[in-house]
Amino acid sequence: MIKLIATDMDGTLLNAKGELPKDFYDVFKALKERGIQFVVASGRQYATLKRQFGLFSKDMLFIAENGSLVMEGKKELACHPLDKKIARELIKLGQSLDQVHVVLCMKQGAYIERGPDAFIKEVGKYYVQHQVVPDLLAIEGDILKVTYFDFKGAEQNSWPIVAAYKDKVQIAVAGTLWVDMMAKEVNKGRALEDIQKRLHISYEETAVFGDYLNDYEMLQKAYYSYAMENAHEDVKKIARYGAKHHDENGVLDAIQTFLL
Repeated sequence: MIKLIATDMDGTLLNAKGELPKDFYDVFKALKERGIQFVVASGRQYATLKRQFGLFSKDMLFIAENGSLVMEGKKELACHPLDKKIARELIKLGQSLDQVHVVLCMKQGAYIERGPDAFIKEVGKYYVQHQVVPDLLAIEGDILKVTYFDFKGAEQNSWPIVAAYKDKVQIAVAGTLWVDMMAKEVNKGRALEDIQKRLHISYEETAVFGDYLNDYEMLQKAYYSYAMENAHEDVKKIARYGAKHHDENGVLDAIQTFLL
């Protein structure tokens, strides 16, 4: 019996326009009636996720910033900040790379330096609480992650460079143009495992949906692991099941067909 369903957002639950499926709230209510915990897991900030789900967010758990922050309503369940010295090094490295722009992610919001309109627009999609500042290195406080937006392509350009830090930080290619750096061993999978332990829910009672490399560890925490039709090939290799394309409401289709 399924007791927990966790899903990624972009390329998974959301369509290409960033919209929830029209039947989402009906399905969510059905899950709630059956006592199935719904978990949203994303590289997005918590404020963005909370706004997306509105009043329904109070009945969900959120794995935000690719596992760096776990929230239940207004209650913080876990927070794993990045070492500040390493964060500064990553900021400087990102600033030195051609066509790469840095996003500094913190609990209170994200910070960026001024950049092209295309970059600013993309930041607005995923970080509704963000500020443009003159110097990222002057920002004080706990840092959840350092993110690179790479116009040349994250997997091909910046990821091979930042891989030099793989023994110091957790690196996740979060999208075609995004690569995230978190504290070592922080990822969606670890966050989901902590939730499973907290709720006494097993691997066999869990279903997970994902499409990209930052979902890799999370998919390994569920027997019912689903890769979207549009998923990265490496994700498809480890998932036990497949779901329809995210533009065809693949997550809801699988939930209604196989999990309810």
